[in-house]
Amino acid sequence: MSAETTTRSGSRPRKRINDPEGMRKKVLDVAEESFQTRGYHASSLGDLMAAARVSGGALHHHFPTKKALALAVIDERVAAAVEETWIAPVLAAASAREGVRSVFEAVAAELERQGYVRGCPLNNLAHELSLADPDFRVALAGIFAAWRQAIAGKVMADQRGGREQGTDPLRFAALAIATYSGAMSMAKTAQDATVLRDCLAALPIATRPMA
Repeated sequence: MSAETTTRSGSRPRKRINDPEGMRKKVLDVAEESFQTRGYHASSLGDLMAAARVSGGALHHHFPTKKALALAVIDERVAAAVEETWIAPVLAAASAREGVRSVFEAVAAELERQGYVRGCPLNNLAHELSLADPDFRVALAGIFAAWRQAIAGKVMADQRGGREQGTDPLRFAALAIATYSGAMSMAKTAQDATVLRDCLAALPIATRPMA
């Protein structure tokens, strides 16, 4: 939708664009960035509105509260990041072990390329928000559960193909996720991605196939 406005000088009218979905996306972009770099509690609504260049009314039309905005970031952005970074590559890999290995290596390479570590988006918010509000905890736990189930499902598929007969799918998945999450926290603190490669090298269950 659009409406025409006339300039003060009477020159050719220009169109004012009404793009609610674009505005909503911009607010999510800004909030996602701020929550990851500064944290949820340190990100004020005023700062988010200024960065997104939206009015309070426009922001509250889409997100009535700061909590609603954070839940949208978790549901739409953090879940999507886990899907893109972890779930899709593991499911596309030749095996669960190869998928886990490829993710560790790809993330380490990307962090080394960019020269800094912001940490895992899910991990960052889980540390800050899991005890702050039960709705945050449930939303974050749901992403971890889906992540774990996806990896476990890949192990089960390997087992149907005659591999991984001695592997417990859910434990394998839990170990992979816990190792990655811990390594990312350490890498963020040290601003050094080497620990990801160290963990991968010392993680037999994630790198050495079983008969």
